[in-house]
Amino acid sequence: MTRIRPIDRTVLMVLLLNLVVAAAASGADRITGHPFATRSEVIATEAMAATSQPLATQIALEILREGGSAVDAAIAANAALGLMEPTGNGIGGDLFAIVWDAETEQLYGLNASGRSPASLTLEEFRRRGLDQVPPYGVLPISVPGCVDGWFELHDKFGRMPMRKVLAPAVKYAREGFPVSELIAYYWQLSVPARAEYANFLETFTRNGRAPIKGEVWTNEMLARTLETIGRKGRDEFYRGEMARTIARTVQEAGGFLSYEDLAAHRSEWVRPVSTNYRGVDVWELPPNGQGIAALQILNILEGFDIRDMGFGSKQYIHTFLEAKKLAFEDRAKYYADMEFSAVPVAGLISKAYADERRKLIDPERAGRRYDAGNPALYEGDTIYLTVADGAGNMVSLIQSNYRGMGSGICPEGLGFGLQDRGELFSLKGGEANTYAPKKRPFHTIIPAFATIDGEPWLSFGVMGGGTQPQAHAQIIVNLVDFGMNLQEAGDAPRILHTGSSEPTGTVMRDGGTTYLEQGIDYEVLRDLSQMGHRIQINVGSFGGYQAIRFDKQQGVYYGASESRKDGQAAGY
Repeated sequence: MTRIRPIDRTVLMVLLLNLVVAAAASGADRITGHPFATRSEVIATEAMAATSQPLATQIALEILREGGSAVDAAIAANAALGLMEPTGNGIGGDLFAIVWDAETEQLYGLNASGRSPASLTLEEFRRRGLDQVPPYGVLPISVPGCVDGWFELHDKFGRMPMRKVLAPAVKYAREGFPVSELIAYYWQLSVPARAEYANFLETFTRNGRAPIKGEVWTNEMLARTLETIGRKGRDEFYRGEMARTIARTVQEAGGFLSYEDLAAHRSEWVRPVSTNYRGVDVWELPPNGQGIAALQILNILEGFDIRDMGFGSKQYIHTFLEAKKLAFEDRAKYYADMEFSAVPVAGLISKAYADERRKLIDPERAGRRYDAGNPALYEGDTIYLTVADGAGNMVSLIQSNYRGMGSGICPEGLGFGLQDRGELFSLKGGEANTYAPKKRPFHTIIPAFATIDGEPWLSFGVMGGGTQPQAHAQIIVNLVDFGMNLQEAGDAPRILHTGSSEPTGTVMRDGGTTYLEQGIDYEVLRDLSQMGHRIQINVGSFGGYQAIRFDKQQGVYYGASESRKDGQAAGY
């Protein structure tokens, strides 16, 4: 018998995977001409919702049918997802949103992220001998901004009483819902690391066991919490007995979050920022999030003939990877809470700055290390959902605990866990994202929007940590350069690069690692490796995509949902 060498096994695996993908796609390709689409786009005239859980999508449509706005429906879906996908979000986390308001024909951005405790100092971390914020326990906890974000959105764009908006989530929390397959898997993975922390097992397990696929799960504590918030409003969460319970639980566990931290919390309405990519205005929120990294990547790519390179080609993948590396070095150096640091946003997303950064790309060789640029010279696990209503309003909303189920600390009797977003602070002195009291940490979660000639075209997002700006750029490139439809743009094999410098203080070494999904030709993988890229196949977190596109000419909404998760796009 001939012995198969390891490299030959890799070649064989890639070829077999490509054959499987080709066979699965061939039927759709014959009908639609789109080889990557796992299913057709959803098309509707009056309303559309796309979330990562079919039951949450149906809740959004239910709210819309009852006369609620797109924002009402988004809040209702988000509340349900906090119950049904606690592995990614919940009212103990933060929220960001971009809203297209049809009446004023404007985009509005909301930063509903919370700040660090006032009594926790950088010196305290150093006293404990820490050079990084730990992922679990009391130290990474920051003020949860989600609930205030809901009420800010609702006060500005809501039509239905909050009590009714939250009622579907309350009903499912009390009567139960069947846990979906992927979430059951993540839930089981999440329990061991958090089992020791306050009230976690009582909140998220039954006798220490996570639910399995199809098991009907209830959360009476969360039902009561949501019911109270719907009846008494946001002040109950930030200034009432609920706030006292949150603070008491954290402090009894040895933490620093206080009642005063919660009472002082406020969300911030911000102006979205944009770049034009081949006629499409792509909009993101400014830091402390990472959205402008997507704009930086697109600006660099715009100087290349991406369409001529072709999807999946070594030239395109190499160029994309180098553009990402350049943008992420700036991300590590500059992105932070803009109340503490003068982030040069205009310079970072300027075309002139991209022209200079683009010159650093070697078309034949992977960069092992890039330094951040000087944009001042050019001044001029997570859930994502999107909803559109019959009046033409659209909302792009993302919400997260950060690391899956968060810190592990659960306020006693309230049915949810607190986020660990503070893990993303740097503990190195003198950096833009260095820890400080009352400061918002660097954030990975980013909603996105796109307009054409000042009119709404696309509400979209891709959850998944550092994957997000990379995937945002890829979705736009897939639609604009490669002519894919909305579903195919999300289903097409994704490119993911890790190992860049990070806002937490780590530095890129040896060029990082590139993760590619199945569907890329073996010859391309071989060529990329020879160019100096370290390649891994079909391993990594490739994110979770939802999108709604408005077709003004036909007067319809198109919806798409991530094929890698349990979600659904639906309309009427």
